[in-house]
Amino acid sequence: MDFGFTAEDDAFRTEARAWLAAHTDRASDRRTWERALGAAGWIGLGWSEGGYGNRTATLTQQVAWAEEYARSGAPPRSGHIGENLLAPTLIAHGSDAQKSRFLPPVATGDELWCQGYSEPGAGSDLAGVRTVAVREPDEPYYRISGQKIWTSLAHEADWCFVLARTDPDSRRHHGLSFLLVPMDQPGRIEVRPIRQLTGTSDFNEVFFDGARARVEHVVGGEGAGWKVAMSLLGFERGVSTLAQQIGFAQELERILRTAVGTGAASDPVVRDLLVRQWAELRAMRWNALRTLGGSGDPGAPSVAKLLWAGWHQRLGELAVRVRGAAAAVGPADWSPSAPYELDAAQHLFLFSRADTIYGGSDQVQRTIIAERVLGLPREPKGVV
Repeated sequence: MDFGFTAEDDAFRTEARAWLAAHTDRASDRRTWERALGAAGWIGLGWSEGGYGNRTATLTQQVAWAEEYARSGAPPRSGHIGENLLAPTLIAHGSDAQKSRFLPPVATGDELWCQGYSEPGAGSDLAGVRTVAVREPDEPYYRISGQKIWTSLAHEADWCFVLARTDPDSRRHHGLSFLLVPMDQPGRIEVRPIRQLTGTSDFNEVFFDGARARVEHVVGGEGAGWKVAMSLLGFERGVSTLAQQIGFAQELERILRTAVGTGAASDPVVRDLLVRQWAELRAMRWNALRTLGGSGDPGAPSVAKLLWAGWHQRLGELAVRVRGAAAAVGPADWSPSAPYELDAAQHLFLFSRADTIYGGSDQVQRTIIAERVLGLPREPKGVV
């Protein structure tokens, strides 16, 4: 791997690897694990402003940490939404008071966040948001009413950043605001888990019925929600992409071992598919490294999403193909009313079906590339 890593970067990588090796097995639950990461200074490595993070790290050191974390087998992060989405957004658009209030608890792992963007009628077309936030006369807060969906980790989160319409007469991307909302509001906020094909419930529906958000917790000012929201979406791509690819490589390695064990690797078509997956993953890695520092290309995030989503979906198909008939066998004690256990190949196949939908569907990504990069005529929008 050649990305300008220095001796200091290698030392940083060694420190990260050693810490993870010593602490990963001690993780009792995800919230305790977040606090352990915070106490050791591993949250907020990329925050360069104000000293709100635990330690500073160069871009290459952030890459090293993300890759070592993916390799270590450490638990999935509960704090990544606060660290990687909310924090850089506050650093770019938040007031000094907002930064002082919200960044330190993220850095220590004490407050977890979820993202209130998508709605039943505003998923890929985010400008169709209908959740409303009404300023209470002579009161220091807004009352929020509406529904959000596909809200990852809402069942664990302490706070939610919510995109809501503060101007009732506004249309599309106008009149929206970005509000920071506490989740502990019984009777005003209801979280309903959504059961997935895999039998698990990683994301949720969230219903707001007069939930309160304080006036001083509007980021960027009232009506600036679209600008802030789009800025946040730009932070979804970056160092985390390279860490994701480490996980992809581990999945591909397991599939290769299975193919050899089942004899599927003797099929020349399967061998060709395995080699193709390996080569495309290498190409994605080099593309991610090329664009890591920010290329200024408005289509780069969409190209990256198209590449990895289709690749990972094909990997899921390959995972069950090399298993043969055994991939179609479920647990003997399966029940429609209870969660069920899947093996790694089955989980990968089922979960990856959503890769080309969430985070911006393939159709949306192609539209962005067509309009913003190629300069093609804009797609007609329906009347709302």
